[in-house]
Amino acid sequence: MLEEFKNAFSRYNNATIQLIIINVVVFVVLGILSVVGDISGLSSALSWVHLQFTIPSPIQEFIHRPWTILTYAFMHGGLGHIFFNMLALYYFGRLFSEYLGSDKLIAVYVLGAIAGGALYLLVYNTVPFFVERNNVTMVGASAAVNAIIVATATQLPNYTFFLFLIGPVRIKYIAAFLVVLSFLSATGPNAGGNIAHLGGAAMGFIYMKQLQAGSNWGFWITATLDWIKGLFKPRTRVKVSYRNEQNRSEARGRTAPQPSSSLSQAELDAILDKISAGGYESLTKDEKEKLFNASKK
Repeated sequence: MLEEFKNAFSRYNNATIQLIIINVVVFVVLGILSVVGDISGLSSALSWVHLQFTIPSPIQEFIHRPWTILTYAFMHGGLGHIFFNMLALYYFGRLFSEYLGSDKLIAVYVLGAIAGGALYLLVYNTVPFFVERNNVTMVGASAAVNAIIVATATQLPNYTFFLFLIGPVRIKYIAAFLVVLSFLSATGPNAGGNIAHLGGAAMGFIYMKQLQAGSNWGFWITATLDWIKGLFKPRTRVKVSYRNEQNRSEARGRTAPQPSSSLSQAELDAILDKISAGGYESLTKDEKEKLFNASKK
């Protein structure tokens, strides 16, 4: 299993599965800690661990745990909660990645989580109806998943999913239904969660409109992740060789081999994988030139 997880994180354009694995692992680990806590009598201590992932509605508490603006989106309250979130993430995430790549999928997930958490905090600390109920916490990837759903529907509104017992449905109607349902439930038992859904959905729509206009709001997320990945990559050592005068004289008498202009299948596959992961703009100038030359053959 560990080897399969490792392979999942080493593959190109596989962010959907990677996000699902992270959510499931966090859910299982915290579930195990909860059971161990109940058996050992350390439930109060382990509840503190649980608290570090949940985002509180009082702004005073949030200031002491600012990282929860993101960690809450990788935690779930029950099996049904994580199942339906991951199911939606799987279908919409794969469709999103197919057209825009994994880098942008992760960016939308993170931005949706932040937007959902920000709207949740704003509403519970400014709107009188919610200020009176300002003593709750929130978990779940729903805001982030809603951002992906709405972003995908904004980009591909007429793409059709075949839903069980319903049949073919255009994804723009699925997204609209979820947004309306969240709004109608914004004063119910899960008010905070539904408010976060709306924040995530709004971010998904804005992100995609900005991307279509040429502005990538998630570039800083991609750059940060690339920097973190670079810290764990081994640095290649430059090997320096010295030649004596006889070798230099022989080298002068030979003509240097010209670099081949042909593109091997392995190089082409690597370039196509890079486009799939980060889009055409992620290619270097040399890679773009190679791809252009290959297309003329």
